[in-house]
Amino acid sequence: MTADATELEQRRALLAPYLISNFPGIDEATLRSIQDSVQWVHLGAGDVLMEQGTPGDAAYLTISGRLRVYVKADNGESRMVRELGRGEITGEISLYTDAPRSATVVAIRGSVVARLDKARFRQLVGRNPQVSIALTRKIIDRLQTQYDRRPLPPPVALTLLPITRGVDSFAFAQRLTDALGRFGRACWVDASSVRTKSSSAEDRDDSPSTYEMSVVLEDLEADHDFVLMVADTEPNEWTRLCINQSDEVLLLADATQPPAIHEVERAYMLHRVPRSESAETLVLLHPKNTQSPMGMRRWIDRRPVTGHVNLRPELDSDIARLARLVSRNAVGLVLAGGGARGFAHLGIWKVLDELGIEIDCVGGTSMGAVMAAAIASDRDIPTTIGVIKQAFKINPTGDYSLLPLISLIKGARVRSVVERSIHSLMGGPIDIVDLWKGYFCIASNYSRGCETQCHKGDLGRSLRASIAIPGALPPVVMEGELFCDGGTFNNFPADVMRGMRGVGKVIGVDLSARSVRRLEFDEMPSAWRVLLDRLRPRKKRRYRVPSLVAYLLNVSILYSVSRQSQSRQQTDLYFNPPLAHFGFLQWNRFSAIVKRGDAHAREVVAALSLAEKRAWGIKDTPAEAAPRPASAAPPEP
Repeated sequence: MTADATELEQRRALLAPYLISNFPGIDEATLRSIQDSVQWVHLGAGDVLMEQGTPGDAAYLTISGRLRVYVKADNGESRMVRELGRGEITGEISLYTDAPRSATVVAIRGSVVARLDKARFRQLVGRNPQVSIALTRKIIDRLQTQYDRRPLPPPVALTLLPITRGVDSFAFAQRLTDALGRFGRACWVDASSVRTKSSSAEDRDDSPSTYEMSVVLEDLEADHDFVLMVADTEPNEWTRLCINQSDEVLLLADATQPPAIHEVERAYMLHRVPRSESAETLVLLHPKNTQSPMGMRRWIDRRPVTGHVNLRPELDSDIARLARLVSRNAVGLVLAGGGARGFAHLGIWKVLDELGIEIDCVGGTSMGAVMAAAIASDRDIPTTIGVIKQAFKINPTGDYSLLPLISLIKGARVRSVVERSIHSLMGGPIDIVDLWKGYFCIASNYSRGCETQCHKGDLGRSLRASIAIPGALPPVVMEGELFCDGGTFNNFPADVMRGMRGVGKVIGVDLSARSVRRLEFDEMPSAWRVLLDRLRPRKKRRYRVPSLVAYLLNVSILYSVSRQSQSRQQTDLYFNPPLAHFGFLQWNRFSAIVKRGDAHAREVVAALSLAEKRAWGIKDTPAEAAPRPASAAPPEP
């Protein structure tokens, strides 16, 4: 068999499982007919497969590589809407209609696609109508889910590129390969091993060509779910091939060294073909005993990276976290705002930890943002809970303003609580990018009238902005604009967490009220009547109306509450602890609220089906995580 014939057979063999996965139940004859009807198209980085607005004449199925889909808006600007990994189909509607292409598809890197044009499709349908039925079902499914958020396909080819001295990239590659083995078949190669694998390098003195090495890499991709390519530390053909063949490039940097641009970055990454850029993740390596990274913005601001990860390579837990992020299996925890009720987040986090559910990314709004930042510091649970409990021993909203021109509360105590917590957990003022776990918080931009996602910037200032309840707490100035409580727009930002790179599962803790409390009076009482009523024992009070601060807090999140069901649909595991008996400003009930969150989490986990527990890696509900009987619920202080 000739080399071309062998390559053709390999292509046909690769196509078969993708056809079977796209068209379940496809018979052998139909499978062979499609294999005989397709043409093979090779694309280089930046090559355009189809252009929006041009006539459609074929459908394509990706065999190897990665494609990116862009849609042009009315203003002429293009935005990326999705990426296509191997085994995904695009352009199939053109086989039935003469409508122009609805998007532009570009190859991010070297890719191979199987092309089925209209003429061959009609011939195929004439011989086997089942092909049309199978494809029609695929189109219907695509149309029904066209507005669903689709996760980015996990990268297959990854380059490990050391950009500082002293990085042991080979040892790192081995450890990451072992960690990725949990999610699929993984291997790592370097220039020497690829040259050895090249069949054309046998019995000859010269080195294999770039094409011959790319064939070896393509074969490895066909047999593995993850291929890690260790690049050299100088610009050469192998390093350039690695970058050009990558779905994602991991820039490995010793964070204790100067953040200079490496010569390989300058040669191959700063001026690449437009719309062909693979993702670039900056992996910042820290000593094992580092309490918290400091000053990482100097690394990130110098280069156009897609994201970054702070890592202690000596810790298996950190390597495992990187593997989950890279394979798109990371777990994100999103925490809603709710004043003092936000202490319940700590109880739920504690139970998740007991069950072995690792949290890789965390984010939230208002009080949820504060608790999320504490979790992202990656300290042990007793220390974290102890620091938060100590910080909130003072009433953070008790410093009322004598001249409430901007807010009812001065905000000095809130600032003190936030800054002392950050110092105790993280060692001093830090930027959001300095946290160990991926993090974001939501604030509302008063100046622009929009939601803002804070992924970088001073952590303390961002937290104060996220919790600045309009009217109750003073707004925060950031970059010349005013910001206030994020709950105004998005109090339960599960959608933001769902969109974070690497996150495959989302756990949400919502603090919205479960039911509506009805009032037993027709008109609002006067201020004097409310004051006198509050002097009575709690059970004998008639006017159960919120305080002014609590009222302002609730009003500020009404729009967010209206999105509650929509946000819940973005979660894979949902918690909504019953906290109606706790006030928004009852900071002195820390322990009781934490316990209520703990008890609720145990109840939710115990109610999961066996299949759901397996999906979360929970073998069974341990005795200490079993739901408590109703009589054992924590008493109301």
